[in-house]
Amino acid sequence: MTIRGEGGHDLRESLESHRLRVRHDMRHDLRDWLDRAPQLVSEQERLPAVYERALTDLAALRYVPLAYPGRVPVGGLPWAMALYGRDALITCLQTLPFTPELAPNTLRMLALLQGGRLDDQHDEEPGKILAELRYGEAAAFGDQPTGPYYGAADTTPLFVILLDEYERWSGDAALVRELRHPARMALDWIDAYGDLTGDGYLRYQRRDTRTGLVNQCWKNSPDAIADAAGRQPAGPRATCELQGYAYDAKIRGARLAREFWADPEYADQLQREAAALKERFNRDFWLPRQEHYALALEPDGTPVEALTSNLGHLLWSGIVPEERSRAVAAHLLGPQLFSGWGVRTFADGQLAYNPVGAHLGAVWPSDNSLIAAGLRRYHHDEEAARVAAGILAMADLAGGSVPEVIAGYPRAATGYPVQLPMAGRPQSWSAGALVMLLGTILGLRPCGDNLLVNPALPEGFGRIELLDVPGRWGRADAYGRDRSAARRGRRARLR
Repeated sequence: MTIRGEGGHDLRESLESHRLRVRHDMRHDLRDWLDRAPQLVSEQERLPAVYERALTDLAALRYVPLAYPGRVPVGGLPWAMALYGRDALITCLQTLPFTPELAPNTLRMLALLQGGRLDDQHDEEPGKILAELRYGEAAAFGDQPTGPYYGAADTTPLFVILLDEYERWSGDAALVRELRHPARMALDWIDAYGDLTGDGYLRYQRRDTRTGLVNQCWKNSPDAIADAAGRQPAGPRATCELQGYAYDAKIRGARLAREFWADPEYADQLQREAAALKERFNRDFWLPRQEHYALALEPDGTPVEALTSNLGHLLWSGIVPEERSRAVAAHLLGPQLFSGWGVRTFADGQLAYNPVGAHLGAVWPSDNSLIAAGLRRYHHDEEAARVAAGILAMADLAGGSVPEVIAGYPRAATGYPVQLPMAGRPQSWSAGALVMLLGTILGLRPCGDNLLVNPALPEGFGRIELLDVPGRWGRADAYGRDRSAARRGRRARLR
């Protein structure tokens, strides 16, 4: 039976032609995407397949919003097919040496939707960067706020961090100047609206008490912020990693103000504020008996004592003094936090620990990518390599797209990563985590118009080549070999 449309055209034939054209365009687009990314050559036979799968997932999770013509990363399938400010910003940070074109679109899109008023229903404040942008049934029927929702305390400093980091990699000074006003509004928000108790710490407390998120940091499940016994602190809450992000944003904002905005006075102000925050933080959050930082502070300054993966974010931000980094690294790679696959969100041995709890004991690739980068920042190279090796092994064994989160059971006990039913896959910041870990073990870092390479590969990885890394230098190649392979090579030459 033939179904005819206007003019006698066969509608089924038209639909089939459209389907074939879409598939052809998608294959062509994916091929271009993979061709633009650096090529990975590895003695680890299965590592290139894991890398290509991550790049393919990142390609699949791009979309064009209604409000902006450029592609930006969505959170992932099946629960997060929307623009999430946090996920998008971190994905862009993870992928700068690989797929840098995601960053300028994301920055412009988030600047376009930056908060401009006080609105309790949407948790909106002037200068605040959105948490998520949703359309459809959930928004239409009030289960989710219609349009942009701003219930996140970390997206705003992360916006400034990404803007600075993108310029370091790309040399795109024009974008830094174009986004001067949104970046300054974001920096102003940290103190004007983020400091809810006047003690100088970035805190959160939802404005929308009906549907707003109770926890507005990356660990945003309702029970995520708790002490070792599971007691949840009063609000407004100042989690430790938020202070690291705020510190980093001020340091980076000072560089942007001095080098691109011709405002040395503002740069000096931000430098002073960052130094004061670092001193205050290391006085109030440090737990000397446990030799690690508290998860959070309550409004009266009481520490929320719990051992968590947030410590790694502090290393990533640079707020930790050098002399304390060794103790922090030891905790991150100790048996309470490190499962063998990666660092748990919440340490085993604490009363609230739950290996299948998303933020109370499970392992997130995205979390671990920042932890590994933080460990390398403080020259704890062997520890960073162990984290990277665990996550990359998990990705290989899991097969296909890397899951958003896995259970925190010890690797020695299960022998296989235990996936959680609620975990989405693919996820943009999980796919981004894999490529960031590759960049971390190769020690990729921009330095002016040059790409620095300082490899610290996990034992047994052999030789890795990453060819045509994009940046302000054009294209450059990076090479690395693990130390055991280098020793074997030296012994062979001596023979």
